[in-house]
Amino acid sequence: MTINAMGRRRSRTIAAIALLSVCALVFGSSDVVPPKAPSALGAPRFVDEAASAGIDHVYGGGFGHAVGGGAAVLDCDGDGKPDLYLSGGSGSAALYRNDSQVGGALRFTHLIGAATDLIGVNGAYPIDIDGDGITDIVVLRNGENVLLRGRGGCRFERANERWGLDLTASATTAFSATWEGAAMLPTLAFGNYVDPASNDPHHLCFDNEMVRPTANTQVYAPPIPLTPSWCALSMLFSDWNRSGRSDLRVSNDEQYYLPSDGQEQLWRVAPREAPSLYTADDGWVTVQIQGMGIASYDLTGDGYPEVFLTSQADNRLQTLTLGPSHPTYRDIGRRRGVNAAQPFTGGDTRPSTAWHDEFADVNNDSFIDLFIAKGNVTEQADYAQIDPSNLLLGQADGTFREAADAAGILNFYRGRGAALADFNLDGMLDLIVVNYGGPVRLWRNVGTGDAAHPRAMGNWLALRVLQSAPNVDAIGAWVEVRIGDRILRRELTVGGGHAGGQLGWVHFGIGDATGADIRIAWPGGETGPWLHAAANQFVTARRGSSDARPWSPNGG
Repeated sequence: MTINAMGRRRSRTIAAIALLSVCALVFGSSDVVPPKAPSALGAPRFVDEAASAGIDHVYGGGFGHAVGGGAAVLDCDGDGKPDLYLSGGSGSAALYRNDSQVGGALRFTHLIGAATDLIGVNGAYPIDIDGDGITDIVVLRNGENVLLRGRGGCRFERANERWGLDLTASATTAFSATWEGAAMLPTLAFGNYVDPASNDPHHLCFDNEMVRPTANTQVYAPPIPLTPSWCALSMLFSDWNRSGRSDLRVSNDEQYYLPSDGQEQLWRVAPREAPSLYTADDGWVTVQIQGMGIASYDLTGDGYPEVFLTSQADNRLQTLTLGPSHPTYRDIGRRRGVNAAQPFTGGDTRPSTAWHDEFADVNNDSFIDLFIAKGNVTEQADYAQIDPSNLLLGQADGTFREAADAAGILNFYRGRGAALADFNLDGMLDLIVVNYGGPVRLWRNVGTGDAAHPRAMGNWLALRVLQSAPNVDAIGAWVEVRIGDRILRRELTVGGGHAGGQLGWVHFGIGDATGADIRIAWPGGETGPWLHAAANQFVTARRGSSDARPWSPNGG
């Protein structure tokens, strides 16, 4: 080897060492290890713990309650663990405090109280109405709807009179909420069902209603009818086009409208203006289904939410097609594998009946999954009686595959409301399902382990997003989690699903990544900086803060 060749070789070696040093500086200054190319994981194992957890509850009643059955998931005592408020139908609703040990078996205590043990409850949604940092509950009933003000320590008091809510008694089955401008209280939308006194084929349902607070007060003005109304079973305020304004999507039951009258709806809700329907002139495309549940998530990564609508037979997965200026959607459910039009097992080939729907990452692989609760309305002969719920696992190519049987949640109760939440704060999402005429089912997610030795499948982050009153939980914000060159996005909403929802930790699976960057697009248009967080942590992101602060279930 010549001297010149030796010199060139030594120069290349020095350059390589320098490059490695730079890489060490870049990656060593953070706990992020560049993730491998992401791959989808299989089903986690779920262990049935309803009985041992102390959950003994049945939602039931006649046909007037057959389309309800929601569950509200909230932290009512400030310990970070999700508690439960379960609808009861013709029986009493029930509040359960979460007494689970971190990482251990699930344990709940039934709390009896005059304010919460209401009869005729179809569903419930958690929301901090007055911005005091204590979660309240909106209770949907056959009869008067009730606002329960949280007082801390899982204590509640009736607050209809305090906040001036005065709604005509009806059968309420849907709810959503948003904050408009500088209002001191949220705008509330109530979706109502069949009016038994009506014989008008064009108006078989109670009118849906929206209430706004009186300017500069914490008192609601009289309700605004949202007509035409066609027996709403789900509602969702969403900033569908990222305009900074949340409009109201309503999913209606086709059984109670004429083909010439009814359809799914999207209401334009601008501050200080009367709500108005989007029409074909705006690009809205008519969809007529037995609409029962709404779930939204940015599946395509374009920054806008896809919308999943449950129904009887084909469910719908809609994506925006003409950009944000027109609410024009097309269905991509069949291509993605989420139509779930018939039972996937059990031998009943009649069409399915789907209710609650929810996007969440149950195996922490960073690919969003979809749970669909199913069950016949009552004894409808044209629809499947053996109709198990679906757990559809997201794949790397954007499709979904069935995993309910492999996950251990296969059953044939008539599912209604549900929730995926981390009840024991171990980073794995558990599952609760309210059944019509059957016991509530509660499953603990043990990952690839068993009940005695749970084992997580992938890494995760759980976020609380907070800002100053009145909208302390930043409803309407968009949360972005960046893993390598991928960004996961979720809008913070109150509403959707079927007859119930949750408020608290927002869960993201991040696969093999040892950390991720978080950014919040806050209500009102401000976008915060990217904040770094290490994997497998509970983290609080507060508006105006320069960091994402870890939270410990043992120390707060």
